[in-house]
Amino acid sequence: MADDALRVGEYAVCPGHGVGRISAVERRDCGGAGKDFYVVEIVSNGMTVMVPTDSRGGIRRLVSEREAREVYGILRDHDVEVDTSTWNRRHREYMGKIKTGSLKEIAEVLRELFLLKERKKTLSFGEKRMFEQCRNLIADEIALLGGGEAHRVKRDIDACFG
Repeated sequence: MADDALRVGEYAVCPGHGVGRISAVERRDCGGAGKDFYVVEIVSNGMTVMVPTDSRGGIRRLVSEREAREVYGILRDHDVEVDTSTWNRRHREYMGKIKTGSLKEIAEVLRELFLLKERKKTLSFGEKRMFEQCRNLIADEIALLGGGEAHRVKRDIDACFG
């Protein structure tokens, strides 16, 4: 295992799923060749996912304290243009950002949905669901950084919006 490899017991982020704890590293047969996988238990729902250990975009370490502060900066910056295109177009763009697993991109989606609600219209059911998903993804990860609780981080997030 490489020096920069994640270890059993560490928390990591699986794009599209959120924060999880690595419970094991298992070797599986894939087309006749052995391949190592992280077994990750997702914190928010208990789901277990397997991610190849050599996958570049499949898993990442938690953000640093500096990156967490940058996320709050993104959430506080309301001097941005809001995309008012059709929901289908915005939804594809937003999902693309969420699936990257980048906390900064997720924060941009959350901020844009908030600003859309404040400036333009009531959010649809799907938009409200995406808003909560982004809020939860950010809160779960930042809570683990500071040893806090997600509900407190959610209050901090909400404070960024007034």
